[in-house]
Amino acid sequence: MKKLIIAAGTGFLGQVLTNHFKNKFDEIVILTRGKAAVQGNVRFINWDAKKMTGWEHELENADVLINLAGKSVDCRYTDANKKEILDSRIDSTAVLNLAVRTCSNPPKHWLNAATSTIYRHSLDKQMDEETGEIGDDFSMNIAKAWEAEFFATETPKTLKTALRTSIVLGKKGGAFLPLKNLTRMGFGGKQGNGRQFISWIHEVDFARAVEYCIKHEITGVVNIVSPEPIRNALFMKTLRKILGVRAGIPIGTKLLEFGAKIIGTETELVLKSRNVIPKRLRENGFEFVYGTLEKALYNLTH
Repeated sequence: MKKLIIAAGTGFLGQVLTNHFKNKFDEIVILTRGKAAVQGNVRFINWDAKKMTGWEHELENADVLINLAGKSVDCRYTDANKKEILDSRIDSTAVLNLAVRTCSNPPKHWLNAATSTIYRHSLDKQMDEETGEIGDDFSMNIAKAWEAEFFATETPKTLKTALRTSIVLGKKGGAFLPLKNLTRMGFGGKQGNGRQFISWIHEVDFARAVEYCIKHEITGVVNIVSPEPIRNALFMKTLRKILGVRAGIPIGTKLLEFGAKIIGTETELVLKSRNVIPKRLRENGFEFVYGTLEKALYNLTH
């Protein structure tokens, strides 16, 4: 294909997608708050993710648009941060809807970041796109508002897909690095009671799943997660095994709350049970390279 646009594409997931697609597209345009630049067939164009200032012309004749914009939820949920978490998702999605609608020849397919956190805390039921139960708290309401903004505007010439992504495990970013470091320091035991499920996906399968949605024109909501959610205690046990660490000190809820305040994050990121499965990907024939946690962690550590 000829042209790919990645909005907010300089972070961890943006880099994963850029590396995956750089030989599959003639041209990649990264919309960034940083300076304009060119690196091979990748161009960086400045945008503020709130209003059209000229960057919108890049959408003309594009094959694919991927939007990853949104403040990281890895922060304390102060009123100011809550507002920025919501606004950064809604504003960027809204202005892209406007830009797509005003294009003469808009992107053929727009894939917007979303989150598997949209489903309720679940220790029992596995959540798929059809029967998954969506709850009501700050994080889930953000997820609902984000998707609502995305789908609210009809784009007759542009397919739309919301990527309900889980924790992406990668060598150079995301949640894997701090977990690996904690484990090597001896703190690789269960977190909380360890019964909460973790939905995860290897960075390679994340990029492959996005490409699969494009190639097979899978629209609507799609869970971008591995086939096997795993309980926190078993996740950490598997990580210790792969790293050759014999034991790990468990971190209880009270200590987690204390630590979260110190490092400026929220315990929800660790304690919420995300029990999510990729029903639509599997039904459409997608096959995972790293379908088991052991295989994924081995690849990331060797």
